[in-house]
Amino acid sequence: MSQLLSRVEETVAYIYAKTQYKPETAIVLGSGLGQLGEKLEQVTVIPYEELPHWKSSTAPGHSGRLLFGLLGGKSVVCMQGRLHYYEGYTMEEVTYPVRVMARLGVKNLLLSNAAGGINTEFAPGDLMLITDHIKLFGVSPLCGPNLEEFGPRFPDMSHVYTPRLQDTAREAAEELSIPLRQGVYMYFPGPQYETPAEVRAARVLGADAVVRREAPSLGVESFGYFQKDTPGVYYDLGSGVGTALHTGTFVVDEACLLPGVALQCATALMLLGTTKGGNEE
Repeated sequence: MSQLLSRVEETVAYIYAKTQYKPETAIVLGSGLGQLGEKLEQVTVIPYEELPHWKSSTAPGHSGRLLFGLLGGKSVVCMQGRLHYYEGYTMEEVTYPVRVMARLGVKNLLLSNAAGGINTEFAPGDLMLITDHIKLFGVSPLCGPNLEEFGPRFPDMSHVYTPRLQDTAREAAEELSIPLRQGVYMYFPGPQYETPAEVRAARVLGADAVVRREAPSLGVESFGYFQKDTPGVYYDLGSGVGTALHTGTFVVDEACLLPGVALQCATALMLLGTTKGGNEE
């Protein structure tokens, strides 16, 4: 057994010692969007610091807790905060939670984040369904010896965002009368925000948003055969698009302006059959 797989199994064993939940759906909550975790019922809370080999969240708006509980009557696990490459972690450490969730039996993965909008037809606070992404920076999280237990050496990236779950998100938005944008985001490593020139380049390449978050994990998620969707992206305007200066506090505060949208959208995804239920305590 590889050292990485051995560490993952140790983390999984620790989790199973803390909870009896075996969810098939995981929700990763981005900057300022952790309030959804407070809506879970019958919750088991595990701080990241307690999990073997699992790094801590240090970014603003990421509380760093793993929550197991019921949402809309379905068993789910929520990450209140993610890990970022710019925090000084390796790609293996950043994507470690994804591998753990795969070994826990998670099949559906819902992601949310606060992003910089570069499509001039979008406005701050818009909710965008990510349909694809561009990643030209940084090393792949799959570099190094391949772990056959998680997937093939050369994973296909044609459907990184599962069409079935995207359709579910669209149906949920329509059911709740929530305007839903769709678009492509481009990954930048950070932690600095993008320059106006980089934002213009991203727009030329076909991006609608810029972000410093999901892309590394999505490489591992495709590798691990997850069903994936990103139903929630809160917009602020990218550099050179709006007039405000960008700070971590600005992004978190802006993301918190419309928490009800994120809650309704995620709950609707659960209720409309995104999950298969899992095992409840």
